[in-house]
Amino acid sequence: MKLFSHWLISALAIGIAAYLVPGVTVTIPGALIAAVVLGALNLFIRPILVVLTFPITVITLGLFSLVINAVLVMLASLVVPGFSIAGFWTALVFALALSVVSWVFGIWKNA
Repeated sequence: MKLFSHWLISALAIGIAAYLVPGVTVTIPGALIAAVVLGALNLFIRPILVVLTFPITVITLGLFSLVINAVLVMLASLVVPGFSIAGFWTALVFALALSVVSWVFGIWKNA
């Protein structure tokens, strides 16, 4: 049940972030699928990217992790029908908005 609720909260966060950021379009099935795809990318691809870009991340004091998030969002938009991103900068702002919305839902869920 916990996995199902986390999946729905992630899909809702994707929908809200897409609403807030111009240049991002998502349908309801697209948000549900994007939540799964982003979760899988974060589970399998993100650790590899973090290790490969560790020196750059250290030099930028961790800000390069936002670029990694944007790249993962762009990869998800290539795979998921019904989820599209206009460009890299849009993906960067979307990744930031998604992080904030997910953080807010995490606080609300734990309260």
